[in-house]
Amino acid sequence: MFWKQGLLLLLGIMTFFLASPALADWTHPLSFSNAELSRRDFSGQSLQAAEFSNANMELANFTDADLRGAVMSASVMTQANLHGADLTNAMVDQVNLTKADLSDAVFKEALLLRAIFTDVNINGADFTDAVLDKAQIKELCDKANGVNSKTGVETRDSLGCQ
Repeated sequence: MFWKQGLLLLLGIMTFFLASPALADWTHPLSFSNAELSRRDFSGQSLQAAEFSNANMELANFTDADLRGAVMSASVMTQANLHGADLTNAMVDQVNLTKADLSDAVFKEALLLRAIFTDVNINGADFTDAVLDKAQIKELCDKANGVNSKTGVETRDSLGCQ
């Protein structure tokens, strides 16, 4: 009889923790992979660890969005607005960012290999410890200026520009 009460208590505890909304959010991040998200407004949203792989986010608005740890690999983000977004530890590899607004964004420790930065605005962006190749750094240093309003880091310093 005692073992039945113990089993019921254990099942009750497991049900409580598995049904907890906070745990559900942590274990199942938002997924927008392979989605059509052009012109979508994500401004100011908390999208930590969200998945946007292979998504079309042309002209999408991510102004001041929390994208820490987000995965945006192999996506199209032409003319997207990432002004003031936090992409710390994000995977932004192989992303087409042509004509995107990256001003005042934070890319600390972000993976940016093979991302396309043609005609981007990086005024005040922070690339501290971001993973970029030498050609990308040279391209970004040619247009780097400003200081990030959140981190206080100069864009040129965060890229290691000479």
